[in-house]
Amino acid sequence: MSASLSLEVVPVTAFGQNCSILWNPETHHAVVVDPGGDVSRIMAFIERHGLSVDAIWLTHGHLDHAGGADALRKVLSHRQETPVPVIGPEKGDAPLLASIPEQAALFGLTGLENVTPDRFVTHGEKLECLGHEFEVRHVPGHTPGHVIFYDPAARFALVGDTLFAGSVGRTDLPYGNHEQLISSIRRELLPLGDDVTILPGHGPATTIGAERTGNSFLA
Repeated sequence: MSASLSLEVVPVTAFGQNCSILWNPETHHAVVVDPGGDVSRIMAFIERHGLSVDAIWLTHGHLDHAGGADALRKVLSHRQETPVPVIGPEKGDAPLLASIPEQAALFGLTGLENVTPDRFVTHGEKLECLGHEFEVRHVPGHTPGHVIFYDPAARFALVGDTLFAGSVGRTDLPYGNHEQLISSIRRELLPLGDDVTILPGHGPATTIGAERTGNSFLA
């Protein structure tokens, strides 16, 4: 990350999902990306670092990425005495965001909640935050409304469950489409450039270049 932007991953849920907290170390303003659950753990980090959260961003509507978003929004809005909006994904994921307890029940999980975003995002829009500009890119296939958040200046992208180190997102779940996912990755992620670092929703960070040459799903 750049000198003016810090990032910490807080693993949440039984799936070890990478809830990412981005913040400006000078202003202590922050954005929380994909708070799938374990809100007390996320809040402990926020309070330990004295952060003020400006927004919650969602890459897509699966339980482990969005299941804690509504609870976190409520806690933060009360603590900061100002509304903290939930932003994203694209509206194609609205049915998933409205069925999180049902998704959780399939895996024997409880305590995760539906969330209605304050607004959905659209492909190509820019999000100004923390002194940086993030591009929203629609990368469907894992889910219909899946988006990524790309910072061209920092050469970094939060890619949710689209592309992983050595793998790609699952498409055997409802609304999944493998051919669409591979096509979306080729169209929206690979052109970003081999030097771009990506942080997936699970597992370690990697680069576009490493996945272009070493990911068998993209061969």
